[in-house]
Amino acid sequence: MEVEPHRAPLSVQVVSDGRTGIENQALGLAEAVQRLFPSDITIRRIRWRAAFDKWPSALKAPWMLDPSSDAVTPAAGEAWPDLWIATGRATLPLSAAVRRLSGGRTFVVQTQDPRWRNAAYDLIVAPAHDRIEGPNVLSITGSPHRVTAERLAEGSAAFADRLALLPHPRVAALIGGRSRAFDLTDGHAADLADRIGGAVEAAGGSLMLTFSRRTPEAAKAAMTARLAHLPGLIWDGAGANPYFAFLNYADHVLVTEDSANMAAEAASTGRPVHILPMVPLKPADKFARLHADLRERGAARPFDGTLEAWRYEPLDETARAARTVLERMKRA
Repeated sequence: MEVEPHRAPLSVQVVSDGRTGIENQALGLAEAVQRLFPSDITIRRIRWRAAFDKWPSALKAPWMLDPSSDAVTPAAGEAWPDLWIATGRATLPLSAAVRRLSGGRTFVVQTQDPRWRNAAYDLIVAPAHDRIEGPNVLSITGSPHRVTAERLAEGSAAFADRLALLPHPRVAALIGGRSRAFDLTDGHAADLADRIGGAVEAAGGSLMLTFSRRTPEAAKAAMTARLAHLPGLIWDGAGANPYFAFLNYADHVLVTEDSANMAAEAASTGRPVHILPMVPLKPADKFARLHADLRERGAARPFDGTLEAWRYEPLDETARAARTVLERMKRA
């Protein structure tokens, strides 16, 4: 499908609570739609007043939104958007009402598994590992995201002087942290660092290491202390984020098993994805299903302490979701 510039652009509204990992799912899908069909994208960030934030979605009303929220309904004389793409629990009461309030003008897409009023949305784009079914459900491997070859190249420009001359193989290590299903203790982090460092040294390569907001400080310190001697870059969170640059320059990507988003984004690059084990806190069946899916598609394998290379067709699930949105809107 190619963009046809003569068509009137779609008005697309992206709605989330503003957290980067959440917003990027809706924004990534909107940008994929834009690459296929002329579109004007508007980002809206909302939050509920503290007194109502934990209320059930069924009891929430727009007047309960915090005054800092962006307006999500049109002002007088303005039209409803053609396409509403929302992500996250905070958006559910709003998404569920849009079709009714817009008089059916707005096509409503919700990413992730809503777990509430699933029939209220025109399309749900959900991770296959969540095992949600229905006539309005599109299951994809992982979640929608913003990673494309073009965006990776753009994001790499500011880091070229530090990364372009690093020795191969270049290893990007994407480290998560504590969640409901996993933990990253300082002891486990130290063990991971030793295994990663041993693999990089044995291959004569370099390391590009980044942590998430959930990475415990003790784990960061343990890994940094053990890996700082290697050629490469360890991002300490200061300055511009090198995440896209790391993915762009990497020959291998190591991802902790706690993040579905990072695994799916890494698999879109076509580089070997090695899954790093975490400390389990409870059964994590959905992550196991995702990793099994990635293995079946040739993208990922458990990290075995070596940097074996392999090839596979890069995943492009966000584009597949965008095509489905346009088909359902009869704009394909």
